[in-house]
Parts: sequence; structure tokens; C-alpha cells
Amino acid sequence: MDITLWIILGLVAVAGIWLWATYNALVALKVRVDEAWSDITIQLKRRADLIPNLIETVRGYATHEREVFENVTKARAATVSPEALTHPAQAAAAEGMLQGALKSLFAVSEAYPQLVASTNFLELQRELTDTEDKIMASRRFFNGGVRELNTKIQQFPTNLFAKALGFLEREFFEVENPAAIQEPPQVKF
Repeated sequence: MDITLWIILGLVAVAGIWLWATYNALVALKVRVDEAWSDITIQLKRRADLIPNLIETVRGYATHEREVFENVTKARAATVSPEALTHPAQAAAAEGMLQGALKSLFAVSEAYPQLVASTNFLELQRELTDTEDKIMASRRFFNGGVRELNTKIQQFPTNLFAKALGFLEREFFEVENPAAIQEPPQVKF
């Protein structure tokens, strides 16, 4: 009888240690995904802060292009909306809208050689390109973290209790129109 009790206690201890380690692994993955999402929102905010400067620089040369400026402004607002900053699907939709608006803005700027030669405009282009590269890197890091978390949640036997412990699968940051964002906005003239 004593040996049976020790065996049961040993199995309970092993199960408890396994549950503890698995829970901590899930917490670590969740924190990594949250950190990666935070990185994305920081870069989206940085880009959103650059866009008004870019609009004002172009507006100084192309005052009659009001619709383009309005579209870029609306798209910028969508990327920093609370929905876009908390939900990957809404962020992806806003990204597609902004990519199209920025392409229009850069197309307008091509018609103004003085603008293309402007030091301020060139610096804003460089900053925007750098930010787009950082957004792509952040997006990859986020999606990698989501992949790891979702895999862990779906694997047996973790899938038996992960949801009960509050661990839910996360959405990937996927773009509605992949062709629209395969490359950052063209800023070469």
C-alpha cells in the first residue's frame, strides 16, 4: 500500500511539474506575441507621425491635389485607430488603404521636379522607407510569435487545458490585398 501511494504521489508530482512548465511556456509565448504587436504599433505610429510632414511638403508644391491629401489623411487615421492598434485584421485593412494612398501621393510628387529635389522631401522619403522596413520586420516577428503560440495551444496534450487557462489562439497579421504591400511605397525618383 505504501508503494502505491508513492507511485500516485510521484505521478501527481510529475503531472504538476509538467503542467507548471507548460503553463509558463504558454505565458512566455503570449508575452512574446504581445511584445511583437507592441513593436508593430510603435512603427505604425512612427509612420503615421511622418505622413503629415510628407503631406505638408508635397502640398507646398501641389496645392491643387486636395483629394490625394484627403485620402492619405483618412488612411493615416485608420492605421492609428484603436481598432487597428488592437486587432491584426483591422490593422491589415488599414495597411492596404494606406499603401494605396501613399502610392497616389508619390505619383503626384513625380510631377513636381522641384519637390523631388527638395532636401526635406528626400529625408522624409528615406525615413518612410526605413519605417516601412521596420514594419515588415516587426510583422514577421509578430507572425512568428503567433505561429509558436498557436502551435503550442493546438498540440496535444496542451490543447486539453490551454483554453481553460485563458490561452486563446491569436490572429496573424495578414493583409487583405497582398499585392498592395509586397513592396514598400516607391520613393525613388
